[in-house]
Amino acid sequence: MIDATQFRQLVIKPTLLEIDMHSEAAEVLLLGTAITESGLKYLRQHGDGPARGVYQIEPATMHDVWLNYLAHRSSLEAKIQAMIPPCDKKMLEEQLVTNLAYSTAIARICYFRKPDPMPKEDDIEGLAAYWKQHYNTPLGAGKVEHFIEKVQDAI
Repeated sequence: MIDATQFRQLVIKPTLLEIDMHSEAAEVLLLGTAITESGLKYLRQHGDGPARGVYQIEPATMHDVWLNYLAHRSSLEAKIQAMIPPCDKKMLEEQLVTNLAYSTAIARICYFRKPDPMPKEDDIEGLAAYWKQHYNTPLGAGKVEHFIEKVQDAI
């Protein structure tokens, strides 16, 4: 398992700064997302699911980010492109598993596209509800209580 403090300091924060989407709240939200979605240890969804990486991002979601968001924001698109080697679509999906900065950037953009304001960094319950509503979805298996517990243990 990846140490949560190091993951936040060495992956999440520098990545968010690099793509100009940093906030303390975003750091906590992404840390909670990774811990809750994968335990900071699983790189593929259990069973036959398509989700990949510590954030358990589905390839379809990643492709939607590229097609419907990054394609219209050339400056941000260039920053994301700089994080990955030249590759085809299939290899791009594998970057979600092997490239922590890239998967962090994609997860952050997934949240950034949502219209609701992000709760403050010290509002763990609010961040948990935000994760459930906008990332795990109301029908997803994840539990708000699990997010809260894991984040409180990590920070």
